[in-house]
Amino acid sequence: MPSAHPRSLTRRLGALDLRRSPLLLVLMLLSGLTEGLGLMLVVPMLAAVSGTAGQGRIAAWLSGWGLPVQLGPLLAIFVGLVVFRAGVQHIQEIERFKLEARVVDRLRERAWRALSACEWREFSRQRPSDVISLMVNNVDRIGEAVNLGAGFLSTCLTLAGVTVAALVISPAVTLLAIAAGALALVGYGRMRRRAERLGALANAAYKEIHGQLSDGLRAGRTIRIYGMQQRIADEGMAAFSGLRAFELAYLRDIGLGRLVLQGGGALALAGVLWLALERWHLPVEAVLPMVVLYARGLPLLGEVQQYWQGWRHSATAIDETLDLIDRAEAHREPHGVTPPPELEQAIAFDGVAVRFAGADRPALAPISLTIGVNEMVALVGPSGSGKSTLADLAGGLLSPDQGTISIDGVPLTGEARQAWRDRVAYVEQDTAFLAGTVRENLLWAKPTADEAQIRRALSDAAADFVHALPAGLDTRLGDGGRRLSGGEAQRLSLARAFLHQPALLILDEPTSALDAANEAAIVSALERARGRFAILVVAHRGALIALCDKVVELPAAGTLVPESLA
Repeated sequence: MPSAHPRSLTRRLGALDLRRSPLLLVLMLLSGLTEGLGLMLVVPMLAAVSGTAGQGRIAAWLSGWGLPVQLGPLLAIFVGLVVFRAGVQHIQEIERFKLEARVVDRLRERAWRALSACEWREFSRQRPSDVISLMVNNVDRIGEAVNLGAGFLSTCLTLAGVTVAALVISPAVTLLAIAAGALALVGYGRMRRRAERLGALANAAYKEIHGQLSDGLRAGRTIRIYGMQQRIADEGMAAFSGLRAFELAYLRDIGLGRLVLQGGGALALAGVLWLALERWHLPVEAVLPMVVLYARGLPLLGEVQQYWQGWRHSATAIDETLDLIDRAEAHREPHGVTPPPELEQAIAFDGVAVRFAGADRPALAPISLTIGVNEMVALVGPSGSGKSTLADLAGGLLSPDQGTISIDGVPLTGEARQAWRDRVAYVEQDTAFLAGTVRENLLWAKPTADEAQIRRALSDAAADFVHALPAGLDTRLGDGGRRLSGGEAQRLSLARAFLHQPALLILDEPTSALDAANEAAIVSALERARGRFAILVVAHRGALIALCDKVVELPAAGTLVPESLA
C-alpha cells in the first residue's frame, strides 16, 4: 500500500538530494541547447539546397553573428554540433551514474546507521525480512528512480530546445503542437496514478517474498519433518507470480501509453501537414523542418511521460525508505561521553513498568526489586510475564514507561543508560555470531584483548574445545555460527561475555535447548564465576536457578503484582 504519509515531489527531491548536481544540470542544458541549434540548422541547409540561402529569419540570424549560410560550412557546423552533443551526452551518462550511486550509497548508509543507533524499542519493532527488502529492493528502486528523474529533467530540457527551434521556424504550428502535447500529458494523469498503485503493490510483494524466504530458510528442518516442502514452494511461487503480474501490468500501461501517443501523434502530424500544405499553402522547405522537429519531439514527449510514470511507480519505495529513516532518526539514542556507572552496591527497580505501542496489555507490570553487586538473581514466570523485558531494562536496552531504574542511587537515564551497556554482557538463547573467525567474534566483547585474556575466557567458560578446531581461534564459524553445535555456541557466547569483564551478566534462557552435559558445563562455569559480577538469569526451570541467591517470580501477564515484588 502507499506510504501513510506520501511525500510531495519537492520533498522527495530534497530528501534524495537530486538538486545538488550542478555539473549534471549544465550538461543537460548544453544537450538541450545543441539539440535545438542542430534542428534549426536544417532550415538554412534546405534553403541552401533550394537556392534561397539568404532568405528567412534563421539565415538573417546567422549572418548577424557572422556565420556562413552556404551549404558546406552549414554541414560542417551541423556535424560539429552533433559530435559535441554526443560528447556531452557521454559525460552526462557518467554523471547520472555517479548521482545514482551517490544517492543509493548515502541512503543505505543513512538507513543502516539510523537503525543501528535508534532505541531498542523502535529497532525491535522492525521485521528483519522487511528491513532487508527495504535495504536491498527499495533502495535499488530508488536508484532507478534517481536515474528516471535525471532522465526526465534531461529530456524536458532537450524537448525545450526542440520547442524553441520549432517556435523560431513556425510559431503558429508549434503553439498548436504544444497545446496538443500538454493535453496528452494531462490525459495520462490516471495512468501515472495507476503506476504509483502498482509500485506500492510490487513493494508489498517484495516484502512478502523476503518474508517467505526468511521463514523457509529458518524453519527448514520443521518444513521437511512435516512434509511441507511442496506447500512452501507453491506459496513462494505464488508470491513471485503476484509480483510478475504487477510488473506486467505496469509494462502494459507503458506500452499502451506509447501506442496511444505515437498513434495520436501520427494523426496530429498528418493533420498539421494537410493544413500547412492544402489550407495555408506553405512552401515545402518550411514544412519539411516541421516534419523533422515533429519526428524528434514526439519521441521526446513519450520519454517525458515514461520517465514521469516510472518515477511515480517508484514513489512508494522512496516514501517507505525515507519514512523508516525518519522514524529511526527520531528515536536516536542519546550519545555522549558520559562514563558508565560503576556498580558497587545494587541495581534498583522502583515501580518499573513497560507497555509497547499497539499492545493490548503491558509487556511488564509494575515491579520493584534490587540486584545486589555480585548477586545472582533468577527471573522466573510464565511466557509473556515480562522476564526478557525486565532483562532488557537491566541491560540498558529499554527505558521504562513508568518508574525508575538506578545504579547505586544514580538514575539510569539518557546518556548514562547507553553508557551502562558498556558494563553489561548478554548471553541469549539464540546465540549471535557473524560469519568470521572465532577470534573475530570473541573480540566483539573486547577489541584490545590479547591471546592470554582470550584463552582465560575460553577456559573459564568451559569452551576449550576451540583449541581443537581445525584452525583454532582462526577457524571460520560460518553464517550465524552454524559450524558449532548448540552447546558449543552457548559456551563460546559465555566466553565472549567473560572476556567483556562486565559488571552485570544477563543470561536469557541460556541452557533451555541444551543437553544435560552442556548444561552442566555452563552451570559449573557460572558457579566458578560467582562473586565476580552481578548475574541476572532468565529461566523457566533448570539447574541454574538452584545456583541463584534470589528467585523473583513474575506473575502472568494481566495479573496484579504480588506485594513481595511491588
